[in-house]
Amino acid sequence: MGHASIRNIALAGAAGAGKTLLAESLLLSAGAIRSKGSLERGNTVSDFDPQERALRHSLDPAILTFEHAGTRIHLLDTPGYPDFLGRTLSVLEAVEAVAIVVSAVSGPDTVTRRLMEFARERGLCRLLLINKIDSRDARCAETLERLREQFGPQCLPVNLPAGGTEVRDCFFRPRGGAVDFSTVQEAHTHIVDQVVELDERLMALYLEQGEALSPEQLHEPFEQALREGHLVPVCFASAENGTGIPELLEVLARLMPNPAEGNPPPFLKGAGAAARRVEVSPDPDKHVVAHVFKISIDPYVGKLGAVRVHQGTVRAGSQLFVGDARKPFKVAHLYRMLGKETTEIPEAGPGDICAIAKVEDLHRDAVLHDSHDEDQFHLQPVALPPPMLGVAIEPERRGDEQRLADALHKLTAEDPCVRIEQHAAVNETVLYGTGELHLRVVLERMSQRFGVQIKTRPPSIPYRETVTRAADGHSRHKKQTGGAGQFGEVFLRIEALERGAGFEFADEVVGGAIPGQFIPAVEKGVRQVLAEGALAGYPLQDIRVTVCDGKHHPVDSKEVAFVSAGRKAFLDAIRKANPIVLEPIVRMEITAPASAIGDITGDLATRRARINGSDTLPGQLATVSALVPLSEITEYQSRLKALTGGQGSYVMALSHYDPVPPRRQQELVQAYRPRAEED
Repeated sequence: MGHASIRNIALAGAAGAGKTLLAESLLLSAGAIRSKGSLERGNTVSDFDPQERALRHSLDPAILTFEHAGTRIHLLDTPGYPDFLGRTLSVLEAVEAVAIVVSAVSGPDTVTRRLMEFARERGLCRLLLINKIDSRDARCAETLERLREQFGPQCLPVNLPAGGTEVRDCFFRPRGGAVDFSTVQEAHTHIVDQVVELDERLMALYLEQGEALSPEQLHEPFEQALREGHLVPVCFASAENGTGIPELLEVLARLMPNPAEGNPPPFLKGAGAAARRVEVSPDPDKHVVAHVFKISIDPYVGKLGAVRVHQGTVRAGSQLFVGDARKPFKVAHLYRMLGKETTEIPEAGPGDICAIAKVEDLHRDAVLHDSHDEDQFHLQPVALPPPMLGVAIEPERRGDEQRLADALHKLTAEDPCVRIEQHAAVNETVLYGTGELHLRVVLERMSQRFGVQIKTRPPSIPYRETVTRAADGHSRHKKQTGGAGQFGEVFLRIEALERGAGFEFADEVVGGAIPGQFIPAVEKGVRQVLAEGALAGYPLQDIRVTVCDGKHHPVDSKEVAFVSAGRKAFLDAIRKANPIVLEPIVRMEITAPASAIGDITGDLATRRARINGSDTLPGQLATVSALVPLSEITEYQSRLKALTGGQGSYVMALSHYDPVPPRRQQELVQAYRPRAEED
């Protein structure tokens, strides 16, 4: 099957819009399954993970491959919870088109907006799918109106609902018949007008001869309109009673772009600023270029990489390179996927989505290729929601540290929005996720799938220390223990650097007062203090240390003596340099309904925040940007949820470090002293 008869489409949209059930209805209608599963019974094709069954919501994207009318459709059913948006966005690399599902009952929300924006920026063709038209509370006309208000007049229906049990086609065979609002003819005219605008020859034909244009004549300008975002078709359906599902299958097969009709994938060659765009074409005879867009690690099957082939043909037995690796691996087996079911296939051509099992070197975002000509190829990176919410973790059982490390390694391989940080200063492992539900699911997965029981607590705030003025330090280390002793003396000077400058070490010793081979030992002693802190036990930063003088002994001077002298001289200087504790300040950007902005800014004011400004967005939304001490917003997610009825979201990034208020510094220093004395 050539690429012309392949369609790659993601089903995306808010949680509860009905994506998983829509996927079931499409599979049933296409004859890929015998009966439709339900969320209550936990037997849908997409949600096969025990956690998904328990929650009755998708947590991971599922790949569903089926045939319809000579077309192979790869459908990606994606999670809709805001916490799992990263998992959804990361697999959109594999498709040309996104069908964004909106409930006819509740209408579009912030997730709908983020998906529509992402798809537009990424050049994906978009289709809006209004589901649940059979519901008593369905408001089809109003939902369409809200979509057009938020996303523009180019959102035009290709079919219209008639009483919740039928939809009437307005594009292929616009034959009229009663509909709930507008008319079939009017909808048909709007779409044709929108499409012919892009083709002067067709437009002339249409205007001069008043000729009805066939779907075949409109096909190419229709695809161009999709590519350019000039048209966003809207379909109506009910996954519950099957209304509009055959019509939706026809739209997917006949109107959604094949791999050559979508916008080309944004492949780059080279690193950083030198990277330049390269063309990858769906030609089965060229070199292979494929992209690993998802990794799943199954306790039974092992590592499974979901791969989208963009160019060339991957065959069982072929040799492929992973990224810039010098050594290829052999593709032992290729699989087609339908949920958790895998079927072995001999080859996969351009546009195909397949899976490769048990190749340890595979990782998410890897580019697979069969020639060194394609070394350094990578897809333009996607901005995923940053993992903001942290929890410090440790195994409940002593001795489970290695199992915990293995589980974390597997979880970060699978999930692009999990981040692990080791905070050496406080001996803490912190797991970061995008929200409370995300963290809960990840921790549950650790115990259920990898058998590691975890204790959690709020993470420590990564405070730092620095000095505020220059000072000199001196230390002499002398030890006599029968025979050769230890001797080293160090004079050094410290100065405060500007915020964010880090650490500098300079050697200004003249005349060999400290022999050159011992200078690294002095630096080692200084760096020990840098890591451990001197005032409240936090790492030091923004300091320059200059070793200016010292003394040595031809026999007794040893490395260990200068490590100790360097350490103590540095501590001596810090005591005189008015040390202070610094706290991390983050830059936050909060997006929420405009009506809640007053409450949000009021709440931020109680958290020592500096508000930088606010902005209004379409759809009655607004953003607030502020600088806030990290220690004030450790529980912010639940607070924002309460203030905005779950409609608010935020991103934050470290901005800089500022001195903590004097009272807080006193508390931190006092908490450290007893600890230091115990040691």
